[in-house]
Amino acid sequence: MQNSTLTKVAMIPARYAATRFPAKLMQLLGSKTVIQHTYDNTVATGLFDAVIVVTDSDIIFNEIVSNGGKAIMSKASHESGSDRIAEAAADLAVDIIVNVQGDEPFVKREPLEKLLNVFADETIQVASLMQVLKDENSIADPNYVKVAVDKNMNSLMFSRSVIPYHRDKNITPIYYEHIGVYAFRKQALLNFTNWEMTPLEAAEKVECLRYLENGILLKMIIVDYMGVEIDTPADLLKAAKLL
Repeated sequence: MQNSTLTKVAMIPARYAATRFPAKLMQLLGSKTVIQHTYDNTVATGLFDAVIVVTDSDIIFNEIVSNGGKAIMSKASHESGSDRIAEAAADLAVDIIVNVQGDEPFVKREPLEKLLNVFADETIQVASLMQVLKDENSIADPNYVKVAVDKNMNSLMFSRSVIPYHRDKNITPIYYEHIGVYAFRKQALLNFTNWEMTPLEAAEKVECLRYLENGILLKMIIVDYMGVEIDTPADLLKAAKLL
C-alpha cells in the first residue's frame, strides 16, 4: 500500500483547563489565539484530508468554528490527548491520524511529512517526533521528556529523568527530546484507549509509555523542530518573539 493512498486526518486535542497555564490555548499570540495559530498552520501544510480540533470547551469550539474551522466536542472527560482524539476518531473512516498538540502554534509541513511517510512501511503502527537536546539545563529538566532509541530509531524508553545516564565521561551520549506529535494507524489508537493506564505511564505521566508497556514500538523521526510549546506564560513571551 502506498502512503499516498492512505486517508490522513490531523486531530488537535484542546483542553481549556491546563494545569500549569490555564486557558493557555486562548491566549493571544499576535493577532490570533494560540489554538487558532495551531489549527491554521496545520491546515496550511496541505498534508491532510481534514484537520479537526477536539475539545472539552465551548470557548475553544466556538473559536475554531467561528473562524471557519472544524471542531468536535468531547463527550467524556479524558486523561490524555490520545484518549480524547480516539473518541472522536472511532466514527471516522480514516487510515492515519496525526495528533498535533494544541499548544504547538508553529506547526510546519516538513516534520509532519516525515512522520506520515514512515507509514509506507505497513509494520509501523505508531510514530512520533524527536529533536536533539544539547542544553544541559533542558536535559536535566523533567518538563522535557527524553527518549532513548535503538539503532533502528525505535523507542526503547521515554522518561522525564535523564536518559541515558552519563556514567562514562569518555563518551558523549546523544540526548533526544520527545516532541509530543504522534501519528497512529486508527486501530493502534483505538487499542491505546481500550488499554488500562500502565505502571510506567502512571509514574512518569508520559502517555506513550502505554504503547511500550503493551509491546508496541514507536518509530522515532529526528527533526529540526525549533518551535515553542506553550506551557507557561514565559513560553508565550518566547513565542511572541519568534512570531
